[in-house]
Amino acid sequence: MISSSAKVLLFDFDGTVADTRAIAFHILNELSEEFHFRPLSEEEIYAARNMTTQKLIAHLGIRRWRVPKIARRGLVKFHECIHQVEPILNMPVILQQLQERGFRLGILTSNSQANVITFLKHHQITCFEFLRSSSKLFGKSGEIRRLMKEHQLQPEDIIYIGDETRDIDATRATAIRMAAVTWGYNSADVLRSMNPNFLFDRPEELLSFTLRK
Repeated sequence: MISSSAKVLLFDFDGTVADTRAIAFHILNELSEEFHFRPLSEEEIYAARNMTTQKLIAHLGIRRWRVPKIARRGLVKFHECIHQVEPILNMPVILQQLQERGFRLGILTSNSQANVITFLKHHQITCFEFLRSSSKLFGKSGEIRRLMKEHQLQPEDIIYIGDETRDIDATRATAIRMAAVTWGYNSADVLRSMNPNFLFDRPEELLSFTLRK
């Protein structure tokens, strides 16, 4: 068990709570036709999981200034298939157990609040106390700072749980701890190379967190 001084477990959404990886890659390839960048073949999807977000953008031939527009279009397409999205296996039960242990649970995501709320209602997940959405792909660190100010939290009060290298970057910029999970977008190898505070291979391992008495 991991006895933790953290009071808040802050979750990423896509790939961490919701099983969106296959849909996201499908949408990405649809957008490649509209915005004229490289699509990913089936073989390249595995390689893409070993890339940081910045390297993937470069690999696809996307100019950085076009990323916000592509991301906004992707969220619209995602909303069209939101009811097809399932939770990560056993995640609703795990979240409920973490809440029952006394943790405050929140979501910080680059997805839209509307998409996340629709998903949570559809699957009757009610344990999240707050939901924050960053309109910028690399804007999570700013949202973390605002969240800490609004809820009067210190960096040691929070553990962020996410599946991407940019999540690790955001936690380092804000001095909070990071629990990287390997069932989402980035592979275990690339996440491990960035030395997160914790690395989990199965959702059930999140239950190793206990509040410090």
